[in-house]
Amino acid sequence: MKTALRLSAATAALLLTASAASARAVQTADQDTALLGDVVVTANRSAQPADRVGQSVTVLTTDQIEASQAVAVVDLLARTPGVSVTSNGGPGQPTALRIRGAEGDQTLVVVDGVKLNDPSAPGAGYNFGNLLTGDVARIEALRGAQSTLWGSQAIGGVVSLVTARPTEPFQASLDAEAGSRGTHSLRGGLGGATDRIDWRVAASHYQTDGFSAFARGTEDDAYENTGLSGRVSVAVTDDISLDLRAVYSSGTVDFDGFPAPAFSFADTNEYGTTKDLVAYAGVNFDLFEDRLKNRVAYGFTRTDRQSFNPAQSNTTLTFDSRGENRRYEYQGVFDIREGWTATFGAEHEDSEFRSASPSSFNPNPVPATASVGLDGFYAQLQAEVVDGLTLTGGVRRDEHDAFGGKTLGQAAAAWALNGGSTVLRASFGQGFKAPSLYQLYSEYGNAGLSPEEADGWDASVEQHLFSGAVIVSATYFDRDTTNQIDFASCTGTETIASNPLCFRNGVRRFGYYANIARATANGVELAAQGTFGALQLDANYTFTETTNESPGANRGRELARRPQDMANLSATYVWPFRLSTTVAARYAGESFDNASNSARLDAYTLVDLRASYPVNDTVEIYGRIENVGDEVYETTRTYGVAGRGTFVGVRARF
Repeated sequence: MKTALRLSAATAALLLTASAASARAVQTADQDTALLGDVVVTANRSAQPADRVGQSVTVLTTDQIEASQAVAVVDLLARTPGVSVTSNGGPGQPTALRIRGAEGDQTLVVVDGVKLNDPSAPGAGYNFGNLLTGDVARIEALRGAQSTLWGSQAIGGVVSLVTARPTEPFQASLDAEAGSRGTHSLRGGLGGATDRIDWRVAASHYQTDGFSAFARGTEDDAYENTGLSGRVSVAVTDDISLDLRAVYSSGTVDFDGFPAPAFSFADTNEYGTTKDLVAYAGVNFDLFEDRLKNRVAYGFTRTDRQSFNPAQSNTTLTFDSRGENRRYEYQGVFDIREGWTATFGAEHEDSEFRSASPSSFNPNPVPATASVGLDGFYAQLQAEVVDGLTLTGGVRRDEHDAFGGKTLGQAAAAWALNGGSTVLRASFGQGFKAPSLYQLYSEYGNAGLSPEEADGWDASVEQHLFSGAVIVSATYFDRDTTNQIDFASCTGTETIASNPLCFRNGVRRFGYYANIARATANGVELAAQGTFGALQLDANYTFTETTNESPGANRGRELARRPQDMANLSATYVWPFRLSTTVAARYAGESFDNASNSARLDAYTLVDLRASYPVNDTVEIYGRIENVGDEVYETTRTYGVAGRGTFVGVRARF
C-alpha cells in the first residue's frame, strides 16, 4: 500500500504542469518584495535569476500568499517540498518545522534580513507557532545545509520572510476575517514610495477560542496575537541609502499540562505569553561605479516568554525567560565582470539569556544567566564559466567563545540548457549549529560541547515544456549529521571520578547535554505546476528516509515525527465571471512519535476548499473550508488538531 501511495503521488507530481514562467529580472535589493518568483535572494544573499542558483529553493510571492488564505506561515510552508510540521495543539502552541528530516532547531529563520532565534530555548530554535502571515509579502525556503553564508543553525535550511514594501506614492491594505471556533482577525497597512523615500507601517490582530491542546480534553485553549511592523528606506544620494525596519508580535496562548495528583496530561488553566521583537538598521553604499555594493548593519532580536498556572500556590508564574541577540555585520557584493560576482562579509553576534522557573516551593529562584560571542567571516565566488553554466563556491570561518573555531564550505552548479528550458543543478553544503546557551550553561549544561555538524548534497533536474507553461522537477538529497547534542541521563551510580559530568559543584544531577547523537537523511523531491487555460494545477511529493545512527538501542530506527511520504495537490479554476475556486489536498504518511518507534502516528489526508471573488479592482471577498472531511489525526501523540472549520473574509487594496 505504501509503495502504491508513493508511486501514485510521484506520478501525479511528474504529470501535472505549471504556469508559464514569468520574465526574468535581476535586482540587487535583497528586501524587494516585488521580485518575481524566478528570482532567488536567499541562496546567495543577493538577487539572482533562478537558473543561476544551484541550491534547492521554493519562492512564495505575494499573490501566492494571498491566494492560499493561510493565517500561519507554517501552513504555507507545509505545502512546499521537503517540509514537515508538528505541533502541540492549535495556533500559538509549540510548533516545529523540519526541512528534509532535520531537527526543528536546525532551521534558520530570517525576518527582513535579521536572523531570529530564541537563545533562552533549550535548542535556541524558533517556535513557528507564533509566526503569522501578517504583513509578510515574500517567503523563500532554502533547503539543504547552508551555513557558509548563513552561519549557525542552517543545517536543514533557511526560511526567509520579507514584509511588504510599497511601490506607489500611496498604498494601503485592509484585511478582515471571521470564522469557526470564535476566530476573527484584522490587519491593515499603509505606506508610500517616492524617488528618495519609501515607507510602510502595518498592524494585525488575530484571536481564536481554539480547541483543546489535549486531544481528549473538553475545554478550549484560546490564542490571541497582535503584530506591528514598520520600515523606511531613504536614498541619501544615488549611491548611499539608509534602511530601518522593525517587526513586533505579542501572543497569549492557553495550554494544557500535567496536574496533581496523577501528573498525567490533562486539561488545565495554564497559559503563556510570548513577545518577539526584530529590529534592523543598515547603511548601503556603492563604490567603483556601482560595481561594489556594500552593506553595514545592526540587527537586534529579543524573545520574552512567561508561563502561568493559576492553580499554583505562592506564585502563579511558572517560567520566565528572555533571550537576546545583537548582530553587527558587513556584506559586500562585487561585480568582477559580466557573470562573475564575489560575495563576502564579516559578522559579530552577542547572545544572552535569562531563565527562571518559579514554583510554590521556591517562588523567587535566582535566574540562570549566560552570554556568548560568535565571530564569522565568509566569502563566495559565483561565475558563469561558459554560456548557461554557473559555478558557485564559498568558505566560512567562525570563532565561538565556547567551542573555538570552525571552518566549512560549499559548492554548487547550475546549468541552463536548451535556452533555459532544461536546468541541471547540484550542490554540496556544510552546516553547523553552535551549542545553545541553555545547553552550555543551564543546570544541565556542559561547557565542553562541540557544534553540531552536517554534510549534505543534492542534485536535480528541472524541465520547462510548452514555452514555459509546464515545469516539472526532480531532486535527490542526502545529509549526514554528526555531533548532535542530546540529553544524557545519569543513572545515580556514577562517581565524580567515573563521570564528572553527572555532578555540578559537587552535587549530583539527573543528566547533562552531550554530543552523542548522529543521524542520516536522504530522499527525493518531485514537483510540478501547470496552467491549462483557466485551470492551474500544482503538485509535489517528498520521500524522506531518516535513520538514527546514534549508539544504543534505537540505532537504525527512524527519527521521530518524520513522515516518509508527504504529498500536496491543488487545483485552481478561474470561472468566466472571475470567481476563483481551489481544491487542495495534503497527505502525510505514517511516522513514529518516539525514538524507539513504539508509538505510531497514523497517516492522514487533509482537504481544503477555497474561493475568492474580486468585486472590483479594490475589494475582494474570499472564503474557505479547512479539513472538509473533519479528519482526526495527530502530528504529536495525545495533542489535539483542528477539525472542520469555515472562514470568510474581505480584503481591500488601495
